[in-house]
Amino acid sequence: MEVFPREKPDRRFLPDIPSKGATRRTYDTRYFSEGKADVYSEDGKYRDCSGNVVNLSQGGMLLSPDKKLRVGQKAMLRFFLNAGTMPEGYESYLKLPATVVRVDSATGHAAFQFERTITESLRRRRWRYFEAAALLGIMLALIGVWFIKKESIFYFWFDVPVFLYGLCALFYLLSRFFFAALYRPYPADVNFTPSVSIIVPCFNEEKWIERTVRGCLNQHYPEELLEVIVVDDGSTDGSVAALKAVRDKVYDEVGERLIIHVFPENRGKRHAMAAGARRAKGDVIVFVDSDSFLQPDSVLQVVQPLKDQRVGAATGRCEVENKWTNMLTRMQAVRYFVGFRIFKAAESIFDVVTCLSGPLASYRRDVLMRYLDTWEHQTYLGQPATFGDDRSLTNYVLGSHYAVYQHTAVTHTIVPSTYSKFFSQQMRWKRSWLRESLRACLFMWKKEPFMAISFYLGFLLPVLAPVVVLRAFVFMPWAYGIWPVTYIAGVFFMSMLMCTSYLFLKRSNLWFYGVPFCFFYLFVLLWQIVWAVLTFWKSSWGTRPSHFDSEAH
Repeated sequence: MEVFPREKPDRRFLPDIPSKGATRRTYDTRYFSEGKADVYSEDGKYRDCSGNVVNLSQGGMLLSPDKKLRVGQKAMLRFFLNAGTMPEGYESYLKLPATVVRVDSATGHAAFQFERTITESLRRRRWRYFEAAALLGIMLALIGVWFIKKESIFYFWFDVPVFLYGLCALFYLLSRFFFAALYRPYPADVNFTPSVSIIVPCFNEEKWIERTVRGCLNQHYPEELLEVIVVDDGSTDGSVAALKAVRDKVYDEVGERLIIHVFPENRGKRHAMAAGARRAKGDVIVFVDSDSFLQPDSVLQVVQPLKDQRVGAATGRCEVENKWTNMLTRMQAVRYFVGFRIFKAAESIFDVVTCLSGPLASYRRDVLMRYLDTWEHQTYLGQPATFGDDRSLTNYVLGSHYAVYQHTAVTHTIVPSTYSKFFSQQMRWKRSWLRESLRACLFMWKKEPFMAISFYLGFLLPVLAPVVVLRAFVFMPWAYGIWPVTYIAGVFFMSMLMCTSYLFLKRSNLWFYGVPFCFFYLFVLLWQIVWAVLTFWKSSWGTRPSHFDSEAH
C-alpha cells in the first residue's frame, strides 16, 4: 500500500492564492495522525491519561483522551511521529510541554498548545545530533576513501584498468560534492513575476490529476499573470471527467485561467507538451508532469533564474512523494535528492544542467518556440523519439543559452513502487541518456573546460563500468585469485559519503537507504546499461502505451 504525507486539507480548495484583500493564510498546516499520545503530569513523572491523536500541527495537537481534561491544565505530551505524518525528517519520539486551550463538550476532544513548536524541539536536540553525526560520517567516509585510493595508486600498475577507472570515478564524484557545496540558488525577487503558462501533459492520471492541477493553481503568484493548460493525451480512464470536475470546482475563483485541451486519441507526451506550448500566452512556459505536485512558491522560485537574460531555462528540485511506501521508494528518495542537490547543483555552477527534469522546468517562451517544431518531430534512426523529451529539449536550449538548477523550487512526484515499473522506467531513462549524451558530446567541448571534462567523464564512466566490474569480480578472482574487497570497500565509502551528506542536509532517518541503493545499482541496475547500448534504437515507452510503441515494434 502506498504511503503519503497526510496533510489535512484547508476548507478552501486553493488557500494560497492571494485573496481579494491581499492576505494569505498564516496558520499552521494541520496533519492527520493515526498515532496515540500519552498525557503526563507537568513535571513528566506520572501518566494522567492517553488518547488518539485526531490531528496536529507545528504548534499544537487535537487529542481524543480517555479521561476528561480541563482548560488551562498543563501537561507533558509524549508521542511518536510516524513516517508520513509530517514532512521528512520529523519522524521521531517527542516529549513536549503543552497546555489545554479548548475542550469540546460534545466529543470530549482536547486541544493542546505546545510551549514550543515541533521544529524548535527537534532543532534543539535531535537535529543537532544528526548534523554532528553526519559531519563525523563525512569525515570518516573521506578517510576511508583516502586509504582505499592510496592503495590504488600504490598498486596502480598491477591492474591499470580497474585502478585508473577507480581514480577517475573518485575525481568525478568528489568534484560533484565540491562544486555542490559552492552552489547557491537564485534569490527570490517578488517584483520579478513574468507572465507564466504552466503546461501539464496528462495521460491516464485520474487518481492524481486533481491534486496536480490544484498545486499549479495554488501559487503565491499574481493571478492575472498565471494560467494552467492541461493537455489530455487521449486518456482511456476518467482523467477528462476529473479535469472537468476540477474546472467546475474552481471556475468561480480562477475563471478562464484553467484551460483543458483533449486529444481524441493518444499522440505521445511530446506532442501534448508542444500543443500546450502553442496555446500558451505567458512569457515563461513551465512544464509539470501530471503526477507531480508543486509547492505554493514553486512558480515564483523557478522563474527567478530567468532574470538573467543568458539563462534560457531552469529546473527545480524533485522530491519523492511516496517515499515511505517500501524499501524501493526509500532508496529512490535518497537517489533523487542526491541527484538534484549534488549533481544538478554542481552542473549549475557552470550554467550547464544537462537535464531539465520533467516534473518541474521553466523555459523562456522565445527560446522554447525556436526549437519546438524540431524537438516535437525529432526522430532517431528514422523512428519518432517517444521518450527523453526533457533531456532532448535541454540539449536544444544548451546550444544557445544557459540551463540552471533552482534548489528552492520544489515539486513532489510519485515514483514507481514496484520493481517491474521501476526497471521499465530505468531502461527508458538509460536509452534516452545514451542517445542525448551522444548528441551533447558534439557541442559540450565548447563549454567551460572543467565542465566539459566532467561531462565526458560522466558519460564514459557508466558506459565502461560493466567491463570494469566484470574484470574486478570475475576475471581477477578467476585468473589471479584476487577478490574485489578493495573495490567493494570503495563503493561502500562513496555510498556513505552520499548518505551522510543526505543526513546532514535532510536530517532524515532515510539516509542509510543510500547504501543499499548503491549496491543495488552495482549488481542490478548497472547491467541495464549493457542492454541500453545494445538496443539504443528502440523507441517503446515501456510503461505508457502509445501508437508509436506499436510502430517501434
